[in-house]
Amino acid sequence: MEKNHVRIPMNGTVLELIEGDITELEVEAIVNAANEKLELGSGVAGAIKKKGGPTIQAECKRIGGTGVGTAVITGAGELDAKHVIHAVGPKMGDGDEDRKLSSAVRSALALADRHGLKSIALPAISTGVYGFPVDRCARITLTEIHRYLQGGTKLERVVVCLFGDDSFKTFRQELRRGFR
Repeated sequence: MEKNHVRIPMNGTVLELIEGDITELEVEAIVNAANEKLELGSGVAGAIKKKGGPTIQAECKRIGGTGVGTAVITGAGELDAKHVIHAVGPKMGDGDEDRKLSSAVRSALALADRHGLKSIALPAISTGVYGFPVDRCARITLTEIHRYLQGGTKLERVVVCLFGDDSFKTFRQELRRGFR
């Protein structure tokens, strides 16, 4: 088990924070922090491309793209997960970033629900090359998950998978602050 792991029940769903590799989690869907063209590049997308094989990128090419704040679903190729949900977060400096990030998180959760999935893992969307501050991402992501889980969902497990101790600690601290 990962050294950093927090697990809390929330409205019939378990919310977990884990420091680790999102591509290795036992969940039905993992969320890719995608770009609008759905090109699997670096960071989470690069790990998905490397471990999942070429079929994921081929499906993304067929879809063609999706807007900021939205999400699309593909198969997961050779990954253990069944699906990859590609959620497009905002780039810092593009304006209205907080609303766009909230929308991307909500879109990913709703897409998992529409496909009858029971478990999903999300990364800290937009905090890599898109430059979104981790503390703001933590507040927005956890608040959006909390709101979503209050509305009734089939999701039994929602994991926020974080890369590195600093990101994990930031999300854990935000979780302890509560939802606002």
